[in-house]
Amino acid sequence: MSLLQRTRWGAVLFAAAVLLWAALAPLRYPTRERMFVYPQGAVSGQVPAEVRLTLGVRDVLLLYNRDTVPHVFGQVLVLPGRMFRLPFEQAGDYAYACDVAAGHAVTVRVGEHPDPGWGRVGWRLRAFAEAVRTLPVQGPED
Repeated sequence: MSLLQRTRWGAVLFAAAVLLWAALAPLRYPTRERMFVYPQGAVSGQVPAEVRLTLGVRDVLLLYNRDTVPHVFGQVLVLPGRMFRLPFEQAGDYAYACDVAAGHAVTVRVGEHPDPGWGRVGWRLRAFAEAVRTLPVQGPED
């Protein structure tokens, strides 16, 4: 067997091992909270219009107001410098009024805990894509 064939088989076995891990390994996070931040000087359209949560993994929305003025999220008034925990116990889509979201509304989509198999692989891929998409972008400092 040539070196090229061994390398290909090694890559195939590695990919199969990663896929097997993604399908069967339990989902663990250090906290069940997902942060929703009102930034300093928040204006309309500055916070996401949709937040995704997963039962049993990330099922608590932690509202944090870093601004100097209070903000509204549904029926909750989040005062400056304060946090508010909003837990979810059932899957579904929940709509909340939000004074600084685009369209002045935020949809919280709470999904079921993914079962082992392809559902869990898909969940991990979506979580990875969202983590990459929401990375803070910072330019070079002068």
